[in-house]
Amino acid sequence: GKIEFRNVSFTYDDTNINALKNVSFTIKKGDTVAILGKTGSGKSTILDLIARLYDVTDGEILVDDVPIKKLNLKNLRESIGAVPQDAFLFSDTIKENIKFGKENAAEEEVIKVAKNAVVHENIMGFSKQYETVLGERGITLSGGQKQRVSIARALLKDPEIYLFDDCLSAVDTETEEEILNNLEKASSNRTTLIVSHRVSSAKNADKVLVLEDGKILQEGTHDELNSSEGYYKELYFNQLSDKEN
Repeated sequence: GKIEFRNVSFTYDDTNINALKNVSFTIKKGDTVAILGKTGSGKSTILDLIARLYDVTDGEILVDDVPIKKLNLKNLRESIGAVPQDAFLFSDTIKENIKFGKENAAEEEVIKVAKNAVVHENIMGFSKQYETVLGERGITLSGGQKQRVSIARALLKDPEIYLFDDCLSAVDTETEEEILNNLEKASSNRTTLIVSHRVSSAKNADKVLVLEDGKILQEGTHDELNSSEGYYKELYFNQLSDKEN
């Protein structure tokens, strides 16, 4: 669960976009890290590199002090629960969609993770409940419901590392807070990275990374970053006043 980036740079081959520039940080096993920044600042690229969807252009990533390229790819990915921003669900029942990460899961386990992802009540509102078929022939979920079913799927897998890529963007802030509190309990000894545009996702994180143009602009806890002038404090007060309005 320990993750270390050492002077990591990454350029996308197809577009030549230099997404990360000499990025270094360490995440201790079991820590929760929030990654914030404007669109295109390199947030999602960090998660993609940890899952080895791409390999670094320069520098090195280590997981548990082992260079990521030396780890068995299948084992690495089995130890990761990833929730992308655009949740992908199959034309199957809600239950089978959640069980995708752990096919032999018992019904109680499925219900427990659905409750932690704050989607259980929505599911119980459908006439066929967990047997409701999604997709082409069945019911279509809202964006927020899709995201929460995907979160339940990742929680059921119970991996060593969670990668949440702006996967709470379609839920309101109260639901987001409830999910984050549940995640904190459910993943207390798991390493968790949360990419977000909202400061509310970062408040309880052990560390916050603020990215700008592929570089780390700020690094620290919510309280540390909030007590010094800069992007994070500005974002916090803007979002606070938006909420009050």
